[in-house]
Amino acid sequence: MFKVKTGSVTGYKEKDIHYTILSSDKHAPKLAILLPGAGYTAQAPLLHYSTGVFLQKSVDVLQVNYTYNDKFYDPFCMDELVEAIKYDVGAVINKVLDKNSYEGYYLVGKSLGTIAMASLLDMEIFHHAKAVWLTPLLNRDDVFESMLHSRNDSLCFIGDDDTHYNAERYRRFTNNPNLVTRLLAGADHSLQYKSDPVSSIDLLKTVIKEIAEF
Repeated sequence: MFKVKTGSVTGYKEKDIHYTILSSDKHAPKLAILLPGAGYTAQAPLLHYSTGVFLQKSVDVLQVNYTYNDKFYDPFCMDELVEAIKYDVGAVINKVLDKNSYEGYYLVGKSLGTIAMASLLDMEIFHHAKAVWLTPLLNRDDVFESMLHSRNDSLCFIGDDDTHYNAERYRRFTNNPNLVTRLLAGADHSLQYKSDPVSSIDLLKTVIKEIAEF
């Protein structure tokens, strides 16, 4: 049985940011931090099954459950939304790590979550973390530069039918030996095939298997 703890912090502009910690081992040496997309929650397939993979390895999982598709954020421009993401994720991590210590970390970011991930990798505590980039926002300079120059062992999945895919930038990742990239032909921003649900399930299985072996 897995243990589940929930909590919240006061985030950017006093908005409550909720989080969930799942654990299978009382003394887990590692923590996986899951940073979802705007509308792609920790319960969506890629992150749901990633959670299961980590728990099976006796790795604790921290799901940061922000809700940036909430009407609260409608007046925000992109720059302010980015500020909120970094502030909120930092607040959650500070609270969790204030009460728990780990020897190693995984960072798993999906879409909007890769903005926070790029920022976290600059922190000393995450210099040796393993990084999993799921449909990263390659057109953003902060995300691209973080991936291009990262010294972390990293794994990236993105589809060439993803609106955030940038072929020129993707090709440059061959210059980073620490970054393993997987370009998935025909896959969209959810790492699915729009008109082929069965093949989408096969693709999900392939991605989760690679994360499990990472």
